[in-house]
Amino acid sequence: MKTKILSIALLLSVAFFSCKKDPVEPADDHTNEATEGTLELEFEAMVDTNALVFNTQNYVNANGDTFNVSLFKYYISNVVLTKSDNSTYTVPNSYYLVSHNGTSNPVVSIGGVPNGTYKGITFLIGVDSARNVSGVQSGALDPVNGMFWSWSSGYIMAKMEGTSPQSGNASKALKFHVGGFSGVNNTLKTVSPSFGASTATINGEHGASIHFKTDLLEWFKTPSTISFALVHTVHMPGSMAKMIADNYADMFSVEHIHNH
Repeated sequence: MKTKILSIALLLSVAFFSCKKDPVEPADDHTNEATEGTLELEFEAMVDTNALVFNTQNYVNANGDTFNVSLFKYYISNVVLTKSDNSTYTVPNSYYLVSHNGTSNPVVSIGGVPNGTYKGITFLIGVDSARNVSGVQSGALDPVNGMFWSWSSGYIMAKMEGTSPQSGNASKALKFHVGGFSGVNNTLKTVSPSFGASTATINGEHGASIHFKTDLLEWFKTPSTISFALVHTVHMPGSMAKMIADNYADMFSVEHIHNH
């Protein structure tokens, strides 16, 4: 009887293990792959073909005036990226203060950029009119950054300071604080520096870097040649501020693009 019971138990055990399914391996569907990455914008300050050196280096503008530079910074905002298929991605809340310090190139890091191949970029030089009248703000738009006048005059879009022997200022100073967000003297400039034949590819954890050159000499030529004897101090919205902004609208060029 015991032998019969053992035989039945053995048969049941074999049947149980025969019916037990093998564990199923998860499908390799790449669901954990990142669908976005980081784009870096690097800005190198130049004066024509020369790297900008603060305070000690002299340069010559299109009018033949000699000058040096002690401060150079500007806002870029409202960044829009264009893919190879002509679709676009608008970077949310994109307000950046680019401040050159003479030691390293400032870099703007934009996270959350959707995967894709991008052939173009558009941005605003300055701070859009809506943010100029939006009350006290923080981060790059904090007035503590020294780029804000008042709620009526708004933000300083770009700022350059230095000296020139030809300056009509008694102390030979140059102070170009360019602003104005409305009316006939609006200084906001939308620009789209060309990528040429290059593209920036975002692929998950692999991002890209766009290296821009910012040519300060463009502030003082085309369409208006600036004489420092006549135009040396801009510190409020107006026709002189607009004249400088019209000049610097083409100060950005793409030097190269590096895909990581």
